[in-house]
Amino acid sequence: MSRPMRVLILGGTVYLGRHLVDAAQARGHTVTLFNRGQSNRELFPEIERLRGDRDGNLESLRGRRWDVVIDTSGYLPRVARASAELLRDAVEHYTFVSSISVYADNTKDGIVETDPVAELSPGAAEELTGPTYGPLKALCETTLESLLPGRVLVVRAGLIFGTHDTTERSGYWPSRLARGGTVLAPGSPTRPIQLIDVRDLAEWIVRMSESRTTGVFNSTGPDRPLTMGSFLDACRVVGGSEAELVWMDEEFLLAQGVGPYNELPVWVPEQFHAFETVNCSKAFSNGLSFRPLIETLRDTLEWDRSLPLGPRISRVGVEIPGSMTAEREAELLRAWEARTRSPAT
Repeated sequence: MSRPMRVLILGGTVYLGRHLVDAAQARGHTVTLFNRGQSNRELFPEIERLRGDRDGNLESLRGRRWDVVIDTSGYLPRVARASAELLRDAVEHYTFVSSISVYADNTKDGIVETDPVAELSPGAAEELTGPTYGPLKALCETTLESLLPGRVLVVRAGLIFGTHDTTERSGYWPSRLARGGTVLAPGSPTRPIQLIDVRDLAEWIVRMSESRTTGVFNSTGPDRPLTMGSFLDACRVVGGSEAELVWMDEEFLLAQGVGPYNELPVWVPEQFHAFETVNCSKAFSNGLSFRPLIETLRDTLEWDRSLPLGPRISRVGVEIPGSMTAEREAELLRAWEARTRSPAT
């Protein structure tokens, strides 16, 4: 255990942020939160909270000092710049949570940290959308490094999975397999997938901040091959069901307008397979470790069952498309059965 730190978290009440608070406190650190105070206000009543807005009102940060800052809520370069300019003389170390979506090549197996990142189209506005998310994150990274050279840790996270997910991505499969019956399974059972328990990521980030480690790290998992088939089998075990999996090829799913990643979580089409084979050996060598998948799924299922029904709100304040409904799944299963029975196929 390192000496106690004063940790500033930009965010801190939503998903990864709240797990970072838990991890930092468990390791004896004093935490300050900076956010707008709009999400989960009841959390962490014992922690100092500074109110403000990343995009225009940072005054409550002025004149203060911390050992490290962990930035979970930077999506736009101008926002990252404003924070870095104010904090560069107030912190020793800056951790920025980025994304594997920064990479330019969607198809390369084994992407490493030195591979090219995506760029905004010439003249494109600094506006957060699906297509601009990765390029804007990449610009945030370079902005921070230019203002705090040699003091920035960039965590390029993949699919963060687990309790308190603000989307339906984590809860969908454990809950769906637990309900049993005939289950639509996307693509191939041998297709590799990657994900990381939010608690494992949070604890590693805190330890990396303690050691003031800098540089860029791909940070997903697990540290051994995981396939869609073995993932769904584990969900079935956790749910205690005898669900029957019906594997549908992705060409059919895409033709039916099925939305990857959100409507059918974890699954991404073959054209984006680079994001399921990311090389994270650098992070593994620096202590990133993983709890058993069964533990992640069991805890996620228990948490998901405790939630009220209704749409989730993303950490950037917009409604996320919901996961597949039972009605939609039944419709697709009927269409698949009709297709496989057709003499023309």
